[in-house]
Amino acid sequence: MKPTLVLCLGNEVLSDDALGFVVAEKLNGIVNDEVEVTFAPVAGFNLLDLLNNRKKVLIVDSILTGTAKPGTIHFFPAGHMTPTNGLINSHQISLPTALKLSKTLGYNLPDNIDILAVEIKDNTTLSEQLTSEVARAVDPVVNRISKWIEEHNKELVYG
Repeated sequence: MKPTLVLCLGNEVLSDDALGFVVAEKLNGIVNDEVEVTFAPVAGFNLLDLLNNRKKVLIVDSILTGTAKPGTIHFFPAGHMTPTNGLINSHQISLPTALKLSKTLGYNLPDNIDILAVEIKDNTTLSEQLTSEVARAVDPVVNRISKWIEEHNKELVYG
Protein backbone atom coordinates (compact mmCIF):
# COMPACT_ATOMS: atom_id res chain seq x y z
CA MET A 1 0.00 0.00 0.00
CA LYS A 2 1.09 3.54 -0.74
CA PRO A 3 1.23 6.16 2.04
CA THR A 4 -1.83 8.05 3.20
CA LEU A 5 -2.63 10.75 0.64
CA VAL A 6 -3.72 14.33 1.13
CA LEU A 7 -4.77 15.31 -2.38
CA CYS A 8 -5.15 19.06 -2.87
CA LEU A 9 -7.10 20.05 -5.99
CA GLY A 10 -7.61 23.31 -7.82
CA ASN A 11 -6.12 25.78 -10.23
CA GLU A 12 -3.34 27.96 -8.86
CA VAL A 13 -4.16 30.91 -11.15
CA LEU A 14 -7.94 31.17 -10.54
CA SER A 15 -8.18 33.21 -7.35
CA ASP A 16 -9.87 31.11 -4.62
CA ASP A 17 -9.56 27.90 -6.64
CA ALA A 18 -5.85 28.15 -5.75
CA LEU A 19 -6.72 27.06 -2.20
CA GLY A 20 -5.53 23.50 -2.85
CA PHE A 21 -2.19 24.74 -4.14
CA VAL A 22 -1.66 27.07 -1.17
CA VAL A 23 -2.60 24.36 1.35
CA ALA A 24 -0.34 21.77 -0.32
CA GLU A 25 2.60 24.19 -0.14
CA LYS A 26 2.02 24.74 3.60
CA LEU A 27 1.54 21.03 4.34
CA ASN A 28 4.69 19.88 2.55
CA GLY A 29 6.78 21.38 5.32
CA ILE A 30 4.97 19.68 8.20
CA VAL A 31 3.92 16.14 7.20
CA ASN A 32 5.78 12.91 7.97
CA ASP A 33 6.95 9.97 5.83
CA GLU A 34 3.64 8.17 6.32
CA VAL A 35 1.75 10.91 4.43
CA GLU A 36 2.08 12.11 0.87
CA VAL A 37 0.77 15.57 -0.04
CA THR A 38 0.06 16.15 -3.71
CA PHE A 39 -1.37 19.12 -5.59
CA ALA A 40 -3.20 18.17 -8.78
CA PRO A 41 -5.19 20.38 -11.14
CA VAL A 42 -7.29 17.40 -12.35
CA ALA A 43 -10.75 15.84 -11.90
CA GLY A 44 -12.85 12.74 -12.66
CA PHE A 45 -11.03 9.69 -14.04
CA ASN A 46 -7.71 11.54 -13.76
CA LEU A 47 -7.96 11.21 -9.97
CA LEU A 48 -8.13 7.41 -9.98
CA ASP A 49 -4.41 6.81 -10.55
CA LEU A 50 -3.61 9.12 -7.65
CA LEU A 51 -6.08 7.33 -5.34
CA ASN A 52 -5.12 3.78 -6.38
CA ASN A 53 -3.62 1.50 -3.69
CA ARG A 54 -4.10 3.99 -0.86
CA LYS A 55 -5.44 2.99 2.52
CA LYS A 56 -6.54 6.51 3.49
CA VAL A 57 -7.23 9.63 1.40
CA LEU A 58 -8.27 13.18 2.18
CA ILE A 59 -9.23 15.36 -0.78
CA VAL A 60 -8.89 19.12 -0.25
CA ASP A 61 -10.77 21.37 -2.65
CA SER A 62 -12.71 24.59 -2.99
CA ILE A 63 -16.49 24.63 -3.14
CA LEU A 64 -19.07 27.21 -4.17
CA THR A 65 -22.46 26.27 -2.75
CA GLY A 66 -23.76 29.77 -2.21
CA THR A 67 -25.24 28.60 1.11
CA ALA A 68 -22.28 29.38 3.38
CA LYS A 69 -19.96 32.33 3.89
CA PRO A 70 -16.65 32.29 2.00
CA GLY A 71 -14.00 30.69 4.20
CA THR A 72 -16.43 28.18 5.75
CA ILE A 73 -14.82 24.74 6.10
CA HIS A 74 -16.93 21.75 5.04
CA PHE A 75 -15.90 18.17 5.91
CA PHE A 76 -17.65 15.07 4.57
CA PRO A 77 -17.12 11.58 3.11
CA ALA A 78 -17.00 11.23 -0.68
CA GLY A 79 -20.42 10.73 -2.19
CA HIS A 80 -22.18 12.60 0.61
CA MET A 81 -21.82 15.92 -1.17
CA THR A 82 -20.19 16.69 -4.50
CA PRO A 83 -17.98 19.79 -4.48
CA THR A 84 -17.60 22.05 -7.49
CA ASN A 85 -14.89 22.46 -10.12
CA GLY A 86 -12.22 19.95 -9.09
CA LEU A 87 -14.59 17.14 -8.25
CA ILE A 88 -17.21 17.68 -10.94
CA ASN A 89 -17.28 19.77 -14.08
CA SER A 90 -18.91 19.75 -17.50
CA HIS A 91 -15.90 18.20 -19.25
CA GLN A 92 -15.32 15.18 -17.04
CA ILE A 93 -17.29 12.81 -14.86
CA SER A 94 -17.84 13.50 -11.19
CA LEU A 95 -15.74 11.97 -8.43
CA PRO A 96 -18.62 9.77 -7.16
CA THR A 97 -19.16 8.36 -10.68
CA ALA A 98 -15.43 7.73 -11.13
CA LEU A 99 -15.31 5.97 -7.75
CA LYS A 100 -18.24 3.73 -8.71
CA LEU A 101 -16.53 2.72 -11.96
CA SER A 102 -13.09 2.26 -10.39
CA LYS A 103 -13.53 -1.39 -9.35
CA THR A 104 -14.76 -2.32 -12.84
CA LEU A 105 -11.63 -0.66 -14.23
CA GLY A 106 -9.37 -2.63 -11.85
CA TYR A 107 -8.50 0.10 -9.36
CA ASN A 108 -7.96 -0.62 -5.66
CA LEU A 109 -9.32 2.47 -3.94
CA PRO A 110 -9.86 3.15 -0.24
CA ASP A 111 -13.27 2.28 1.16
CA ASN A 112 -13.55 5.74 2.69
CA ILE A 113 -12.33 8.95 1.13
CA ASP A 114 -12.81 12.11 3.16
CA ILE A 115 -13.25 15.54 1.63
CA LEU A 116 -12.38 18.89 3.15
CA ALA A 117 -13.72 21.75 1.07
CA VAL A 118 -13.63 25.48 1.72
CA GLU A 119 -16.47 27.72 0.60
CA ILE A 120 -15.02 30.22 -1.85
CA LYS A 121 -16.00 33.62 -3.19
CA ASP A 122 -14.28 33.77 -6.60
CA ASN A 123 -13.09 30.98 -8.89
CA THR A 124 -13.26 32.85 -12.20
CA THR A 125 -10.79 35.75 -11.82
CA LEU A 126 -7.31 35.11 -13.18
CA SER A 127 -5.25 35.79 -10.09
CA GLU A 128 -2.72 34.00 -7.93
CA GLN A 129 -4.21 35.67 -4.84
CA LEU A 130 -6.93 34.19 -2.65
CA THR A 131 -9.70 36.51 -1.54
CA SER A 132 -9.22 37.70 2.04
CA GLU A 133 -12.03 35.46 3.38
CA VAL A 134 -10.51 32.32 1.90
CA ALA A 135 -6.95 33.34 2.80
CA ARG A 136 -8.04 33.56 6.47
CA ALA A 137 -9.24 29.93 6.25
CA VAL A 138 -5.86 28.52 5.17
CA ASP A 139 -4.32 28.11 8.65
CA PRO A 140 -7.50 26.55 10.13
CA VAL A 141 -7.60 24.18 7.13
CA VAL A 142 -3.97 23.16 7.66
CA ASN A 143 -4.71 22.58 11.38
CA ARG A 144 -7.77 20.46 10.54
CA ILE A 145 -5.74 18.40 8.05
CA SER A 146 -2.98 17.91 10.63
CA LYS A 147 -5.58 16.55 13.07
CA TRP A 148 -6.98 14.26 10.35
CA ILE A 149 -3.48 12.93 9.65
CA GLU A 150 -2.85 12.35 13.35
CA GLU A 151 -6.17 10.49 13.77
CA HIS A 152 -5.61 8.30 10.72
CA ASN A 153 -1.99 7.51 11.59
CA LYS A 154 -3.25 6.17 14.94
CA GLU A 155 -5.80 4.00 13.09
CA LEU A 156 -3.08 2.60 10.82
CA VAL A 157 -0.81 1.77 13.78
CA TYR A 158 -3.45 0.43 16.17
CA GLY A 159 -6.19 -0.64 13.75
